[in-house]
Amino acid sequence: MIIKRNLPVAVRGDTNVIKKEAVNISKCKDLIIEVQGMWNVKAKVIPVIIVATGTISKSLRKYLSNIP
Repeated sequence: MIIKRNLPVAVRGDTNVIKKEAVNISKCKDLIIEVQGMWNVKAKVIPVIIVATGTISKSLRKYLSNIP
């Protein structure tokens, strides 16, 4: 089962990409716990940070490869 939910999107300068990625993951911890408890499924957050200069996180490919 895939549950899609609109999450906060951040457009930042390239100096804060990794930091903002970690903040987005930590903000969604409660959502993950709620989804896992309600539907008895495994859930995870896939952060996608869009930077005005075109910089992407080094771990973006790893996160995107986890999408079924």
